[in-house]
Amino acid sequence: MAEITAELVKNLREKTNAGMMDCKRALVDANGDMAKAENLLREKGMASAGKKASRVAKEGTIASYIHLQGKVGVLVEINCETDFVAKNEIFREFVKDITLHIAAANPSCIRREEVPASTIDNERQIYTAQVQGKPENIANKILEGKLDKFFSTTCLLEQAFIKNPDITVNDLVTAKIAELGENIIIRRFVRYMVGEEIA
Repeated sequence: MAEITAELVKNLREKTNAGMMDCKRALVDANGDMAKAENLLREKGMASAGKKASRVAKEGTIASYIHLQGKVGVLVEINCETDFVAKNEIFREFVKDITLHIAAANPSCIRREEVPASTIDNERQIYTAQVQGKPENIANKILEGKLDKFFSTTCLLEQAFIKNPDITVNDLVTAKIAELGENIIIRRFVRYMVGEEIA
């Protein structure tokens, strides 16, 4: 059985724009063969969703959700390509699921590229101290694993979807792109909680 590295998964994701978990599953099924994994994703329609992800999405909706007797509130903008899809029941249900997810999972940003460099450096320092004394190659793997875990708890697209923890929010977005035939982008969100510290 070939080793499925994070780098391999990342490369397949960049080629197809399919979700991380879908890429990993495809690579496992293809025993690490990149071309075969790409074909598997194409057969499932995941790679075609990737092509749609480059298209401009200027329509969409702004939605809100108030939870826990007014203790938590979420405002989110999610874009699609046409007004037709913006009014579609499947799209609206997806938007509702995203607002519920943000309320429950409390992400700090949408994608890892938005995490401030100072925050990543701080996390890296903590994890580096934790792996001191281990051989360098093992320490580096553990360090990268811990950073991936950090991103999976703080970045919306990498979080396990609350209604189905077997997939990430990004996997859900990719599935909706494939289902609706349009690019969908979670543009921005804000989450308020009564009594939280004001920076």
